[in-house]
Amino acid sequence: MFKITPIQDKTRQKEICEACGAIFREDYFAYEMYECETLELMGMSQFQVGDEGYISDLREPHGKCDYEAMFILGRQTMNFINSCGATVCRASFDAGESKLLSAIGFKDSDSTSLICNTDGMFDGNCGNH
Repeated sequence: MFKITPIQDKTRQKEICEACGAIFREDYFAYEMYECETLELMGMSQFQVGDEGYISDLREPHGKCDYEAMFILGRQTMNFINSCGATVCRASFDAGESKLLSAIGFKDSDSTSLICNTDGMFDGNCGNH
């Protein structure tokens, strides 16, 4: 079992970024995912929310590999972005594993980012996602 929580402390966010091989982005929101019993770090995401959402990182610590957990972390990040009113979410091409980014809904949009329309994705009907 695992838990996903917002990272409130920027020092902790920086430490988790280092553990996951991500560049620390001080002005970004971040989530951490950890195993409930051992409190072992399982993954993290960094993202921004504005008119559109933007995910810069969806990463696991070095040596970890739990595709299903990372899928859930990615979708939770997108759900939060959507709940803030942004129904378009973009992701950096190197935000995470390409197979994972595709599975959570991202598609090529242009030469600068991947894109996903989250309108209806999290309202219980899946919105054809």
